[in-house]
Amino acid sequence: MNKMTQRTKNNGNSSNRETFGKWLFIIVVAMFTLFIVRFAYIAITKDVQHVNLRSQAEQIYTQKRTILAKRGDIYDQHGSVLATDTSRYTLYAVLDKSQHSADGKPLYVKNKQRTAKILAKYIDIPKSQILKTLSKKGQSYQVEFGSAGANLSVAKMQQIKAEKLPGIGFIATPARSYPEGEFASQIIGMATPRVTNKETGQMTLVGQIGLEKYFNKKLTGKNGLRQDKRDVYGYSLANSNQVVKKAVNGDNVYTTLDAKVQHIMENKLTKVFKESKAESMIAVVMDAKTGKIIAASQRPTLRSKKDPVWRNMLVQDVYEPGSTMKTFALSAAIDSGHFDPNATFDSGTWQIGGGKVTDWQTSGWGIISYKDAFDLSSNVGFAHVEQNMGAKTWKKYLTRFGMFNKVNVEGMDGEVSGYSAFKGILQQANTAFGQGITVNAMQMMQGFSAIANNGKMMKPYIIDKVTNNEGKTIQRVKPKQVGQPIKASTSKKVVKMMEGVIYDKKGLGHDYQIDGYKIAGKTATAQIGGAGGYSNGDSNYLYSFVGIAPANNPRYVMYVTLRKPHNLSKPATKMIAEVFNPTMKFILSRQKSTKQKNSGIVKVPDVVNQSPQEASDELNKKHLVPVVIGSGHSVEKQSIAKGQSSLINQRIILDTGGEYKMPDINNWSSDDVQILSRMMGIKLKENGSGYVTKQSIKPNDSVKKSSTLTVEYSSRH
Repeated sequence: MNKMTQRTKNNGNSSNRETFGKWLFIIVVAMFTLFIVRFAYIAITKDVQHVNLRSQAEQIYTQKRTILAKRGDIYDQHGSVLATDTSRYTLYAVLDKSQHSADGKPLYVKNKQRTAKILAKYIDIPKSQILKTLSKKGQSYQVEFGSAGANLSVAKMQQIKAEKLPGIGFIATPARSYPEGEFASQIIGMATPRVTNKETGQMTLVGQIGLEKYFNKKLTGKNGLRQDKRDVYGYSLANSNQVVKKAVNGDNVYTTLDAKVQHIMENKLTKVFKESKAESMIAVVMDAKTGKIIAASQRPTLRSKKDPVWRNMLVQDVYEPGSTMKTFALSAAIDSGHFDPNATFDSGTWQIGGGKVTDWQTSGWGIISYKDAFDLSSNVGFAHVEQNMGAKTWKKYLTRFGMFNKVNVEGMDGEVSGYSAFKGILQQANTAFGQGITVNAMQMMQGFSAIANNGKMMKPYIIDKVTNNEGKTIQRVKPKQVGQPIKASTSKKVVKMMEGVIYDKKGLGHDYQIDGYKIAGKTATAQIGGAGGYSNGDSNYLYSFVGIAPANNPRYVMYVTLRKPHNLSKPATKMIAEVFNPTMKFILSRQKSTKQKNSGIVKVPDVVNQSPQEASDELNKKHLVPVVIGSGHSVEKQSIAKGQSSLINQRIILDTGGEYKMPDINNWSSDDVQILSRMMGIKLKENGSGYVTKQSIKPNDSVKKSSTLTVEYSSRH
């Protein structure tokens, strides 16, 4: 019985094991079959849980890169670059001691004392402060140095990089360079980097003001795309398909500005603005026959250290112009047959329309003629002129001269048009001498063009053309006549009367005489109005002058205003003349030289990248006078661009970079001295007029960026 029971138990165990083995086999086979089927499915469809493996693999091993388009450049009329792309750099220091190169060299700041000492030479932070930043406690991977370590130029970055400091690096940011510096800044404008792709953090330059903003879309261009396949180590696979969408660089904008004229005017504006401590200034030069703006600027500028101004005061500011408006009243009266220069009136004050009109010399000059009224700038006289022709006639001419409409200069947006209520006898009379009416500077320039251009009124323009990245012109601005408010015979009579302001004994514009050239002009001193009426005191006026030259064959109009000068150490007319006279003299002398039939004019060759000796030899062959500055081995920049016309014996400064030494500038003109100081990057103080007789930095003395060159001029005898 016991043996039988034992046998039965053993048979049962064997049966269980056999059953378990069968099921295990079935499960394994089923799982293997399922695996094979799944594997085959994935291999065929490349899909796992609705994720396409082929697509994922492409994303892992395919690299896409954006090809950044270059922002278009802005040029003057001769092709000198006024705005172009560059990079700015932010300095950083790596503090993480685990950072090493492949060969074990430290990629972090190892010697903090030495690093701080060297960096202090290049950024505006004391060594102690830099050392404190480099010694931050905690888990700082890397540190930056605030505003002093940001916005560094390419040159500054390269200087620091040359020190080979471990752990010091730079972050590049797209930036805009303005090679000519303080140059029509509100007109050219500004472009700054903005994040345009939040996913990648990609930054693009965006125009904020001026032409940079006005033409932002055209200047920006279109980015391209590069796509290629790479292995797990990042190397490009052979014969991999590269899909390249070419970048299209931005369009280029050519202005009508003349860099030489602009620089002369800018330097003189800066000098007078500082000396006079004025609230603001503007100056504009225009070719009256075409409307082309040759130079235009304002103070304060976009980059003024104290209270910079972000608006274009030429079109976005309106003001009461004062006596320059008398040129339009005179034009209207002559053109309509209501002006007799020999008729007389009693000057001083005149009761009219429930109020009174007063001359700037309140006692007047007794009984004087209407010609004298223009020379002496009599408000009473021109109130009579307005009354004689009638308010209806006068307003008709104001409208013809465009005083109530926007000019709409291409490239200058945000224009605010002038206005006059033109109600009541007194206010209507006041408008004839520039009160009770507001204008902007471009409205004045447009009106002046008719006086200087035989009655034909030309629309001011500052854009010459726009070209695409292949150099093809896609937009051109042409001269446009926008009216003829007066007859040609009238304009000639008005210019002759304006000539009397400069040369007649009674005229107030004697300061604007230029040796060798005839000038026609009109001075103005306008009280500045406000909510409480007109202000008093020498500093509460808008002083201005409009000059037309040459008077015997008008071509150029220049208009200068000086608002609220707080330091009138000399008459306002003399201050404005310091801007007008040298600028207009340069323009007229250049015009005269181009008319000369002899071969005294040569084309300037391109000597950039040549050695100083090679460049000098080539310029000497052209009868030009080379002046080499800097310690470099090749010419980096020449003061007169290649292809430009130049008089023989003209001085051309060749900048080779490096360290500068002062040349002997005895007998140099103010124009050449200004160019030299700008190329050296030093400050300039000028005294007198004519040619250099004294220089504060002696010849061959070293010149530093912090240097100030003071020169004294005197006339040649």
